[in-house]
Amino acid sequence: MSVVTKIILDADNELRYPSIGELEGLITYFNNSDERITIARRLRDKQQDIIKLASKAIFQIHPEYIAPGGNAEGARKRSLCLRDYGWYLRLITYGVLSGEKESIEKLGIIGVKEMYNSLGVPILGMIDSIECLKNASLEFLSDSQANCVIPYFNSIIQGMSN
Repeated sequence: MSVVTKIILDADNELRYPSIGELEGLITYFNNSDERITIARRLRDKQQDIIKLASKAIFQIHPEYIAPGGNAEGARKRSLCLRDYGWYLRLITYGVLSGEKESIEKLGIIGVKEMYNSLGVPILGMIDSIECLKNASLEFLSDSQANCVIPYFNSIIQGMSN
């Protein structure tokens, strides 16, 4: 749910007009909309480069994943891991565009630990993977863009850590 939708629904549920603070939050959101779109476009356009950097980093941290018997052994398993990278990167753009973390929590965190546990994927490795994906993404963003994106990555990392 976007920031705009949330403010409207909250006010409507409480039978009131949006508060001054909520309206000021909307001003900030709209003032940053061009930058949010630029960030989403940059992450989309650089997805392959970001994934390449992130996968190189995670396999340096955890070489056992690509070793015989590892979770990313062979081209097929490795491509499944990289598919998840693309999915998480896309999820980050949804959060950036909507200006909230609720969609990330709903789509990316709830049930993720159970899913990875059932597949035998180490959660610590996934946390490290998201950290690598964050660091790789930051290579393609300005400092102000990075400051906008970091909280969304950290939200996923925190959610997986709990």
